[in-house]
Amino acid sequence: MPIMQILNAGPVMPVIVLRDVAQALPLARALVAGGIRVLEVTLRTPAALDAIRLIRDALPEAIVGAGTITNAADLDAAIAAGAQFGVSPASNPALLAAVRASGLPFLPGTMTPSEVLTARDAGFRALKLFPAQQAGGIGMLKALGSVFPNILFCPTGGIDAAAASSYLALPNVGCVGGSWLAPAALVDAGKWIEIEALARAAAALREPK
Repeated sequence: MPIMQILNAGPVMPVIVLRDVAQALPLARALVAGGIRVLEVTLRTPAALDAIRLIRDALPEAIVGAGTITNAADLDAAIAAGAQFGVSPASNPALLAAVRASGLPFLPGTMTPSEVLTARDAGFRALKLFPAQQAGGIGMLKALGSVFPNILFCPTGGIDAAAASSYLALPNVGCVGGSWLAPAALVDAGKWIEIEALARAAAALREPK
């Protein structure tokens, strides 16, 4: 699935940090039941790759990606685990070249106009703005849109349920990334009904394209 289609599959891409692989399937089921199909499982914990494998095998309706990819080794591991797309917090020429060679749909991380230009010139038209709030938030996205009109962003970092709709109203925002859909306290407590409710509210922010 092309990365543009992945960004347009739903308004919010949850940033998922799993410390226990046993939490992967109930969490993913709750999010999908709530209408959130695109799931970014970050490679911040030892459980991440196994979690990606489990979700891919059990929930074909989910679109499962790997986040926090920072080098070619991370990229290879994510692909081997079955990730359908990748996301990086930042990018450099070596990572962008490895991604292009792999063919994996990918969302390179950027924060500055120079980084956006580098990623665009490497052939990427969908980018992550991270950390979005610290980078200037909505004002930064408006400024970037005026000089990079053909770039679609997924702003992530410091965005919550209250702010999401303002970001989604921007023409150069395909979706937003957020950790509020899978907060550690609810995940650790196994409160899947509450997480499904959060997902349902997030899915209602905008109809899928």
